[in-house]
Amino acid sequence: MPETEFSATGVRIERWARSLTRAGQVVVKDGRLALLTSNGREIDSAPVVSVSAGRPWFAGAGAAVARLNGTRYRLTMGQRNHGPDRGGPTRRFLETLRSAGGRMT
Repeated sequence: MPETEFSATGVRIERWARSLTRAGQVVVKDGRLALLTSNGREIDSAPVVSVSAGRPWFAGAGAAVARLNGTRYRLTMGQRNHGPDRGGPTRRFLETLRSAGGRMT
């Protein structure tokens, strides 16, 4: 069975009130979720089965909240997409995590 994979670039990654990058990358590969800066430096990573994620009411369109290693991150995807499917990358991200064994909140 092939590994579930997801990749999004241009992602704003915040550790709650603090912005870590405005053009980061979110990658799900080989059973791990990795948050990367725009130059590829790892912010945080964890096995997908230990990650919890969801889209709470306060996150807004195109945003999700993920908890990795006890730290909450707000991930805003599709910032440059102002069309009707702005939440598309976020929805695909959450579906990928769910199918890979992550917990939805």
